[in-house]
Amino acid sequence: TGSKAHNVALRQRALKMGYTLNEYSLATLDGNKPVAGKTEEEIYAKLNLDYIPPEMRENLGEIDLSRDHALPQLISQDDLQGDVHMHTVETDGRNTIEEMAEAAKARGYKYMAITDHSKNLAFANGLDDKRAVAHIERIHAANKQIDGITIFAGIEVDILADGDLDLSDDVLAQMDIVIASVHSVFNQESAKMTERLIKAIENPNTSVIGHPTGRIQLRRDAYPFDMRAVLAAAAKHKVAMELNSYPDRLDLNDVNLRQAKQQGVKVVINTDSHHTSHMDKIRYGILQAKRAWLTKGDVLNTLPAPQFAKAMKHGW
Repeated sequence: TGSKAHNVALRQRALKMGYTLNEYSLATLDGNKPVAGKTEEEIYAKLNLDYIPPEMRENLGEIDLSRDHALPQLISQDDLQGDVHMHTVETDGRNTIEEMAEAAKARGYKYMAITDHSKNLAFANGLDDKRAVAHIERIHAANKQIDGITIFAGIEVDILADGDLDLSDDVLAQMDIVIASVHSVFNQESAKMTERLIKAIENPNTSVIGHPTGRIQLRRDAYPFDMRAVLAAAAKHKVAMELNSYPDRLDLNDVNLRQAKQQGVKVVINTDSHHTSHMDKIRYGILQAKRAWLTKGDVLNTLPAPQFAKAMKHGW
């Protein structure tokens, strides 16, 4: 299992060691006698390599790291302590605050966040300032009512065409987490979209940029912008990038995630759940994170609740 490039490199290594590697086995060159092949672990061990997880097999340096016993410990689903992008019946979700919290608790999470939409998303019954404040109060009340899990009060606020956020700064400042996302005007030129995203990042209330490239699988391409410049701004202002696990999005992709890690930007892995059943989709985000070689230390929602709360206020 692996990409063609990885398999070619592995076969070249086998040849240098006097073996031939094909889909049947690892065998000697002289007598074609199998020496390994019952398991992948056996083949890697015979080639003097640590076992390389399938998600890493892209010939991007993983073979050298394996040889040097320096492979990273990839993130796992068990490392996550919370899922912090969820919607409720207050906007376009299907469940209540309490139902979402109980479902998150049943998954073993230590915390979660309710992040309903803001008013610009009219078709989703988005919140204006007044409704947002009332919603914060309901989230706080649910947090006191339900034991065993921390419920953070948040918002998925729209990034408007000019880069402003869709709610007042006074209201956003009351949130534990602010996910800023583009939901409209996708046809801006690259320079304008870059400026728009950076302006949102520079807002002191922004914690995370949600589904940063806007792509929807098989339906909408990513909008154009300068990823390097946006990630540089995110690193400077300590704003995280979301890995949206919903399979329609898987945004950021593995290449973007690797770039974020290289530029020192932390990631938050979420499901963007609109129903309690959607929380299961976190596994797709974990697979994507593994493809990007992310570790536990790269992902903020592996932190305990107090440290995570601090990170959402630029404390990472």
